[in-house]
Amino acid sequence: MQLVDYLDKGAQLGADAPCFTMNGQDWSYAQVQRLSHKVGRGLQRAGVAPGEKVAVLSSNDATAFGCVFGISRAAAVWCPINPRNETSENLWVLQNFDCVALLFHSNYAPMVQAMRAELPGLKALVCIDKRLDFAPSLADWLEGTSDAPLHVAPAGDLVMLPGTGGTTGQPKGVMLSGRNLEAMTALTLMGYPFDGRPTYLALAPLTHAAGVLCLPIMALGGRVVILPKPDLDAFLRAVAQYRVTHTFLPPTLIYMLLQHPALDSTPRDSLQCFWYGAAPMSAARLEEALQRIGPVMAQLFGQTEAPMMVSMMAPRDHFHADGSVARERLSSAGKPGPLVQVGIMDGEGRLLANGEVGEIVVRGSLVMMGYYKNPDATAEVGQHGWHHTGDIGRLSPDGYLYIVDRAKDMIISGGFNVYSAEVEQALLQHPAIQDSAVIGLPDDKWGERVVAVLQLAPGQSLSPEDAQAFVKARLGSVKAPKQVEVWPDLPRSKVGKVLKKEVRATLLARQTP
Repeated sequence: MQLVDYLDKGAQLGADAPCFTMNGQDWSYAQVQRLSHKVGRGLQRAGVAPGEKVAVLSSNDATAFGCVFGISRAAAVWCPINPRNETSENLWVLQNFDCVALLFHSNYAPMVQAMRAELPGLKALVCIDKRLDFAPSLADWLEGTSDAPLHVAPAGDLVMLPGTGGTTGQPKGVMLSGRNLEAMTALTLMGYPFDGRPTYLALAPLTHAAGVLCLPIMALGGRVVILPKPDLDAFLRAVAQYRVTHTFLPPTLIYMLLQHPALDSTPRDSLQCFWYGAAPMSAARLEEALQRIGPVMAQLFGQTEAPMMVSMMAPRDHFHADGSVARERLSSAGKPGPLVQVGIMDGEGRLLANGEVGEIVVRGSLVMMGYYKNPDATAEVGQHGWHHTGDIGRLSPDGYLYIVDRAKDMIISGGFNVYSAEVEQALLQHPAIQDSAVIGLPDDKWGERVVAVLQLAPGQSLSPEDAQAFVKARLGSVKAPKQVEVWPDLPRSKVGKVLKKEVRATLLARQTP
């Protein structure tokens, strides 16, 4: 399956059915197909060959996302550019991922203007929504272009080239194949509820998880309702207006949604599957979501290199057979998918028994082809014949995967291993705490001391001493933070993950004489 095959599959199920909806306007499957044929022909005319990389720089936008299928129609490779990145990082990506064309929204014209002198090899530079003095509009660029069906033989199976987060250096290009995304789509469709033609609400960035989750929706001929910016008021209105069946939010936005005054009064009976993922979620907040949003919460765990569905927890798995909440599972990442092999490995490459803690490793059709033009990093992450996730975890006797921590976030305090994620889960049981970051800092006595930085819920207060006592009562004195600070907000990545590297740097700079 190429990316455009999901569009064509949906069109077979109903060409006049809505494919995309944004700002009250519908694009039918037939309309998006015509756009994809025109964009594909436009890229051909510009000299873009099969297998070459075409970048899209835009926030959530129906036309921009439609262009993705035009890139696929030309048998080129989609390179999603994160609009929240710094200009220098995006320039590095465009240069080092060998992008030969760039389609962009006018909101990012200043960024493109700053980069274009360093991109002399671009075969096409097109503004999606309007004409600029240095780039034609998409409409002008496509003027006179036929929308007759276009069929181009692919040069290989590479269909998508996203970048890693770049929090530990320059981003690496993750080579995702049609087979990778086909495995992800199959896992989604077999692992979660889909009753009737789905309606998927995309508020999170389409450059990330929210984008590839559109593929299984389109394979069923469903509608993708696109919100151009993260607005929870608009999110709740859309849930009710469009009878949304499926959606995805990272935990940070779910926490904010639980505080939203309109949540309880918004009709939510259409929801079948409310995915959460991209970062660990508080078990306490998850239980609240099961009660307040409904028995529809659905976890997914993956990474760019093994997209989305390494392990899954469907809505039904959050409950026991008698309907009670399965609290012991709420801190898990679900069960490994049926098309994925998951193991726990020690530092010597030995697979460990259930219950033992080690690095989570993955094997199967979900795992990327490798890092683009980076054989050393590819070899390192693929040691012993398994993809190494960098996450530490364990498998329970009943097959549930528990992520204990990121390998680089483990703290060794007084000779004991302290997993920051476990301390964060304990802190998030406190109703006054909205989010937390737990790190280790150098300490003369302990080697490393456990430090917690808290973001409190609106209108709440909590003393550092009370926070320490709260964790100590649950985890004991070794794991209780020796230092607690309250910040107005925590530094976050472009997709809402807490940046512990920045938290650590801020605290280290403060204690350096």
